[in-house]
Amino acid sequence: MNTDRRKALEAQGYKVYDHAGDAVGMTEEEKYLMDLRITLSKMIRERRQKLGLSQKELATRLGTSQPRVAKIEWGDWDVSLDQIFRAYAVM
Repeated sequence: MNTDRRKALEAQGYKVYDHAGDAVGMTEEEKYLMDLRITLSKMIRERRQKLGLSQKELATRLGTSQPRVAKIEWGDWDVSLDQIFRAYAVM
């Protein structure tokens, strides 16, 4: 966000954060892990689509279910980073 826009929003009484995690008091490590989860999940979805695989086909390769692949691609909090890395590695 540019400086002028930020100042205008703050002048209107809005609190502007540099990172979404700042709004909820995340530590730097937690923010890093959040960014990593989001980035990897997005890369998995993009790679799967580029390879022409359906979520069900990827699920078969991973030995899991299609709904689980959907959660992996959204970076759901109940999906471990290990599962996300494994999905990325499988492709």
